Formats: sequence, C-alpha cells, structure tokens
Amino acid sequence: MTDLPEISRLSLHDQVAVRLRTLLIEGRIAPGAKLNERELTALLQVSRTPLREAIKLIAAEGLVDLLPNRGAVAVKLTEADIHNSFEVLAGLEAMSGELAAQRITEAELAEISAMHFEMLAAFTRRDLSNYYRLNAAIHAAINHSAKNPVLTRTFNAINARVQSLRFRTNLNEAKWKHAMQEHEQMVQALRARDGAAMRQVLVQHLVNKRTAVLDQLRAGDAPAPGMAA
Repeated sequence: MTDLPEISRLSLHDQVAVRLRTLLIEGRIAPGAKLNERELTALLQVSRTPLREAIKLIAAEGLVDLLPNRGAVAVKLTEADIHNSFEVLAGLEAMSGELAAQRITEAELAEISAMHFEMLAAFTRRDLSNYYRLNAAIHAAINHSAKNPVLTRTFNAINARVQSLRFRTNLNEAKWKHAMQEHEQMVQALRARDGAAMRQVLVQHLVNKRTAVLDQLRAGDAPAPGMAA
C-alpha cells in the first residue's frame, strides 16, 4: 500500500478530497463507517473547514452518503444494489468500448497503451494501489475516447459508488491475474479498431467483477492487511 500523498496548500479541499478518495476506495475507511471528523483532521493534518468541503465533494460523487443525524457515512451497497449497479455499468462500459474502438485517436490509443504497460509493471510488483489507480485511469480513458459526454457523466455517477468494490476484487490473486488478461484483450481490440470485440470483453469484464464482488460479500471477507476493519 502506498503512503497517502502530501497535501499542497493550493486548492486545499481538493487535495483533501484526493486523500479521502484513497482511504475510501482502498477500504481504509470501511463501507458503512461514519467519517469521524476529529480523527480525519488529525490524520490529514488539516482543519475542519477544508475537510468538510472535501466531504461535500466526495458526497456529490457518490463515495459517501450524507445522512440526517449521522453525518457522512462511507457508502455501503446491498447485494441488490451491487447486482443492479454492475448490470448497468456493463452496458455503459460495453457502449464506451464499442464507440471508443470507432472513434479513438492515435494519441489516445498511445496513452492507453502506455498506461497499460505501467499497470502491468504494477501487477508484476503486486502494487495494488498503483495498479488500481492506472486501471481506473484506463477505464476512464476508454470512456473519454467514446466522445459522448452524456455517456461519460452517466458512467462516472454510477462507477463512483462501486470503486471500493472494484478495488477489493483484486485482493484475490487468481481474479487479479484474470482481470489483467482481460485488459490485454481490451488493448488488442482497440488497436484492431474492433468494436464488437471491445463490447464483448468489457461486458465479460464487468460480469466477472460483479461475480467476484458478490462472492466476497456472501463470504464476508475481511479487508486486506493494513485496511480499516
């Protein structure tokens, strides 16, 4: 697990939001846990004002819920929520992939390929934090290459609430390796400008993610070492 980045005094609440996202996605603030302002101000070494602004930002993204009389709580999805969210995401990612294969520029393809090789290096080192950061950036880049802003906004809104679940699926070595192989297929399909292949691999990728998430939920898996319980 990488250390949390230093906070710049420029756009302080944005910098705090970056670190809060890391804590939430990596499960260091557990799903369903209340965000304790006193503990977080000490951990992040900031005052409550930028912290509260940061919490508003990530609440708007869907990573936390703002509940009456409880404050900010890390999002915790039910089995039905997970099934429904991944079902929709599979369709959105399939559309993104198919459109991206048709519309991607050489520069965009080169950037995705470069991130893919960086992600492979992170996988080889078993550096899950950087692997997931690059993984999410690749999916966002594919979505961006589809060049449909309505699709992008819809994808971002739903994907934000399942990021920590997507992160956790890679805690299983076999599933992590298989996800890496699926990403290799995505890059190959983009290079071939094969929209049908992109649609197929992305649907299967999201179905596999959903299955892994539901398996973990039903098994009651504990967070990985170093993560909050």
